[in-house]
Amino acid sequence: MRLLMLGGTEFVGRAAVEAALGRGWDVTVFHRGRHEPPAGVRSLLGDRTVPDGLAALADGEWDVVVDTWSAAPRAVRDTARLLAGRVRRYVYVSSCSVYAWAPVAGYAEDAPLVEGAAAGAEQTDYARDKRGGELAALDAFGAEGALLVRSGLILGPYENIGRLPWWLNRIARGGPVLAPGPRDLPLQYVDVRDLAEWMLGAVEAGLGGAYNLVSPRGHTTMGGLLDACVRATGAEAELRWTEPDVVLDAGIEPWTQLPVWVPAGSDLHDALHSADVSRAVAAGLRCRPVSETVADTWSWLRGLGGVPPRRADRPAVGLDPAVEAKVLGG
Repeated sequence: MRLLMLGGTEFVGRAAVEAALGRGWDVTVFHRGRHEPPAGVRSLLGDRTVPDGLAALADGEWDVVVDTWSAAPRAVRDTARLLAGRVRRYVYVSSCSVYAWAPVAGYAEDAPLVEGAAAGAEQTDYARDKRGGELAALDAFGAEGALLVRSGLILGPYENIGRLPWWLNRIARGGPVLAPGPRDLPLQYVDVRDLAEWMLGAVEAGLGGAYNLVSPRGHTTMGGLLDACVRATGAEAELRWTEPDVVLDAGIEPWTQLPVWVPAGSDLHDALHSADVSRAVAAGLRCRPVSETVADTWSWLRGLGGVPPRRADRPAVGLDPAVEAKVLGG
């Protein structure tokens, strides 16, 4: 298989490239040159945000292109139109955010969608931009030639958002740790490597259309995730499980100040941790245990001196130690 990876030097793109190389695929990486791509790929330089930024893609044929773009939909439109006729399948890594708010618990791929930004639009908001990217891929490749991967929470090595790295670094410091309850709160996420392997397997199987791509509901719990962090780091940390009302009354923002966590029963929890992924499971999705995701992320993070990369277009995550201490102090 010949893969054209748009990006390929960070997080999801890098995991996809490494998975493709592991399968013996021929890989071309189109990127801006800000980071070194993995060894063993053909590198093409360009910037989709500037005039003539796609010039390096004017020639060439591939079996599949993988696109993780999450800003102005016109970048997906321009790339998809340029490659139509020279690529058999367009894989667009979208998001469960494309579902109209608020999706009911257990929502599947046929749930109502947001109105997507026009295919030629500049950047609007994340949900509309992702849906606009889907529409652009569908317009150029059709329902059978476009594979829409509606991912949920993505964790694992190379994470450049900072969610799991923050928890690992916090727990590694030891001492009392504010652990937002309940302990058995069900979580959904997908290890970036499992996401990558599923995408490539779906390409080999000739799949098209939309798939929710995250672990089955309750793959782990908040307790399972944080316990795995304690084991991986070997820290002398004490998880202090705290009722959701106490956390919220302290003005702490779910998801951002306490990454991954959102209170049970909320619209946000239903949206992030209750998607129906039976279609993806039937198509081969396999999710490794949380202990493996956490341990491998910790090993990668230690190799970076504990400082993970962070996307400039995403807000910082994590809780101020003074706020944590105040809550724990009662």
